[in-house]
Amino acid sequence: MSWFESFVLGLVQGLTEFLPISSSAHLRLTAAFAGWHDPGAAFTAITQIGTEAAVLIYFRKDIVRIVGAWFRSLTDRSMRSDHDAQMGWLVIVGSIPIGVLGVTFKDQIEGPFRDLRLIATTLIVMGIVLGVADRLAARDETGGKHRAIKERKSLKELGIKDGLIFGFCQAMALVPGVSRSGATISGGLLMGYTREAAARYSFLLAVPAVLASGVFELKDAGEGHVAWGPTIFATFIAFGVGYVVIAWFMRFITTKSFMPFVIYRVLLGLALFALVGAGALSPHAGESAG
Repeated sequence: MSWFESFVLGLVQGLTEFLPISSSAHLRLTAAFAGWHDPGAAFTAITQIGTEAAVLIYFRKDIVRIVGAWFRSLTDRSMRSDHDAQMGWLVIVGSIPIGVLGVTFKDQIEGPFRDLRLIATTLIVMGIVLGVADRLAARDETGGKHRAIKERKSLKELGIKDGLIFGFCQAMALVPGVSRSGATISGGLLMGYTREAAARYSFLLAVPAVLASGVFELKDAGEGHVAWGPTIFATFIAFGVGYVVIAWFMRFITTKSFMPFVIYRVLLGLALFALVGAGALSPHAGESAG
């Protein structure tokens, strides 16, 4: 991997990690369209450490408060009813599905799941799911025609059951094209949470899973499967760009719909199917080389 490739891929990672359009799919597609080798699941996991570092800094007050309350609750029974302490447990519980499934399907994640036809399918299907969830949320928030406004849930109403459902939604993002934020936000909206609550929990839930995945994949860098220099460079690029995107996205969702992302996902998926179907792009483009 050249330094220019790492710059572009780091930029793509930072731009797409927090938007509901799938960073892993865009890394895969960027390499395929440019004629580069597929950067691979290990590169993706390691550069995600950079974007998760952006989450740690942006939500630092929330994270410090949650972690502190969780630790105190281990010895202080009175703290166990505290919302922040409960959030600590809910993040742990919600991280279990992706941890178990990530280890179980590691070979598929690094191989068959990176087929461009599968990516095109997940882009379209999950785009439609996000669109349906967004319309339901908008209908509840505005009341619709001849309909009372329905109060949507905040994170204070999050429990073990919903936390696990969020976790399974996040685990779906092991397949490129699904989108971690897209799946968890869609799940949250369908369960009746506000856009802001679903997005906030999505970002918090991703922290342990992504950091653990990145650290796990560091061994591939040490074994020569990932070029150290370009990968670290891409990780720093992803961090800087990712921080800016988080700040923008959290403001965006307070007043805007997810429909632009839905339309983009569906059009990209259809274009990808057309290119592969016409033979202009191989569904395994770049996979053969390490």
